[in-house]
Amino acid sequence: MVVRTVDLFCGGGLSSWGAQAAGAQIVAGVDAWDRATATFRRNFPKALVRTCRLSMDSGPEILGRDIGSVELLIASPECTNHSIAKGNKPRDEDSQRSGSFAVEFLRKMGKTAPRWVVLENVAPWRHWSGYSDLIGGLEELGYHYETLILDATNFGVPQSRKRLFVICDREGKPRLPTKGPTTSLTARDILCDDPTWKEGPLYTPTRSPNTLARAEAGIDALGKGVDFLVVYYGSDKAGGWQALDRPLRTLATLDRFGLVRWRDGEPTLRMLQVPELVRAMGLLHRKPARGPSVPFRFSDSCSRREMVKIVGNGVCAPVMEAIVKSLTTTACARDLPRSLAA
Repeated sequence: MVVRTVDLFCGGGLSSWGAQAAGAQIVAGVDAWDRATATFRRNFPKALVRTCRLSMDSGPEILGRDIGSVELLIASPECTNHSIAKGNKPRDEDSQRSGSFAVEFLRKMGKTAPRWVVLENVAPWRHWSGYSDLIGGLEELGYHYETLILDATNFGVPQSRKRLFVICDREGKPRLPTKGPTTSLTARDILCDDPTWKEGPLYTPTRSPNTLARAEAGIDALGKGVDFLVVYYGSDKAGGWQALDRPLRTLATLDRFGLVRWRDGEPTLRMLQVPELVRAMGLLHRKPARGPSVPFRFSDSCSRREMVKIVGNGVCAPVMEAIVKSLTTTACARDLPRSLAA
């Protein structure tokens, strides 16, 4: 069975990368950011790609043409205005409602609505005042659903990234994904070297005192000569650094982590680079039916900052792969342990 798939709020296509690994055929992607859709188009050249902002009025007509049958819809509505990272800053109501845009899109599909739906967002999404109405809308459309908070580390990803998934099936209770490898990968597994990457002494006259304080906390805890990661950007409530022998903490949309290494007895610092962030999202090379494996690629128009944003906004591909496999396989899958469920 060919599982034809539409990806709303598709970003650069990390969810679709995982869905395709599970056997899905990506037929369309929609996002408001042109750099994201350009990246999506590069990774899925046969898919219909639209750059536009979704709303409560959006339906299949925004695709511009009939794309045929669709068996799966995946969507990652805007998350910034639900995230704890937003703090006490004002919340944009229209952005908060973006999950409802996906439900209205399904409603406008009518009888052609897909059997399966997967919605993804940050865990606090379920505390949004409109969340129960969103779930009610899915039920009105005939969907059975399960909600799960999944941590990417349980699916072979070297990053601790917990996200809420609403998994839906029109024909009955949706089958849930099973855990992946029992041995977790760590931050050390994402590291690679390139002599062109900028690296310099930790101690410089222009280095932020806050950065130095976080780095020195790591040195005090681990001892001299032990490499580790330091939080370079943003607030942190976990000490401002982390060891390399555990999964990377959650990536954000801006440069967040620097690598402190020891060279000839002195500490150096460089930022984690895009290829390392790609590894941290589980974006493994894709193996097509014919020819060599294909890496995830960004649009040539993307700056480094924009690449980091695309990665930080994405869904870890192996998690989506496991979800889509569990939904579309004909064999019964075991339910997740309840400790992993929402």
